Order: sequence, then structure tokens, then C-alpha cells
Amino acid sequence: ESGMPGKKKAEKPKIQVGERVTEPPASELPATGKKMKLAEALLLRADLQKRVGALNKRIVANAVVQEGEEPGEDPHALLSDALGTLAKLESLVVRINRANLVATMPDGRSIMQALAARDRVVQQISLLRDAAVGSGHDPDRYGSREIKWLSVLNARTLQRQIDDLSKQLRELNGAIQQMNWSVEIDD
Repeated sequence: ESGMPGKKKAEKPKIQVGERVTEPPASELPATGKKMKLAEALLLRADLQKRVGALNKRIVANAVVQEGEEPGEDPHALLSDALGTLAKLESLVVRINRANLVATMPDGRSIMQALAARDRVVQQISLLRDAAVGSGHDPDRYGSREIKWLSVLNARTLQRQIDDLSKQLRELNGAIQQMNWSVEIDD
């Protein structure tokens, strides 16, 4: 009893931490009755990830209470909800990854290969930007007798490479987004 008239204490779900939650049927992701585009699945994945994060905060906030007090929310129910959401997320991620592996871009690469190429280009841009910043910074010299430092890298050349890679990245992102809205994921 919660101490409030007419309000019963929430029944604790039978799920235990560490217990394998059964994967929900694909029809629950989402229950629209139509096939889902890859872009919609990516949006749903982000929503599920946010939900897990929010549930995690609520679980922690309600995990401990003062003796004689009741938590604002049932942490067992929240934990069950979070574990069920993680199972849905796992199922969805498998479907997304399968689509990324199977779907082919206009240039013949799979979406997965295009995503890997995009990650490489992003890292190249970051590397070149750091190199450009480093080559443009002269170490402090306090007098004419101190050692003079010379830049070994040409900042202009690095910036041209950064600009070229940035254009590639924009084009690649556009092509991936176009595929995301044309590819349907399997149930």
C-alpha cells in the first residue's frame, strides 16, 4: 500500500537485471502496416536511444529513497521498460545494418562502404585542419638569439585539400541521404 487511499503499490514486473529480454516482433517497429524507409528507421533509432537515456536517468533518480518513503516512479517498471526498449533498439539496428550492407549506391558501393568512406573523409579533414593550425603557429621567441622555427607544412596547400575533402563530404552525405529515403528496410 502506498499510504494514499485508492492507490495501490505498483506490482513489480517479473524481469530481472541481466535476464535476456525477448526480441519484439518486427511488426512493433513501428506498427504502421507499411514498409519503413531507412531514413525513418534512423530517426526511430535516435528516438529509442534518447528514450533509453531518459529511462536510465529516471531509474537512477528512483533507485534509492529514504526509509518509509516511496519512489516517485516504480524503478522496476522503469527498468523493465528500458530493457524492452533496448531489445527493440537491437532489432532495429540489425535491420538498419542489414539494409546498409545490401543496398547499393549509384556508384556501386554499398551504403555501408559509403558510410565507412564518409568516416574516413571526416577523419582526414580533422587531421588536415590540425596540421594547418599547427603549421600556422609560431612558437614563442623572446629574443633574436633564440632558435627560429620554420613551418614544414604549407597551410595554403592543406586548406585546399580541406576544401576539396569538404566538398566530397557534402556530396557523399547528399548521396547517402538520398539512399536513406529510397531504401526500405526488411521486416
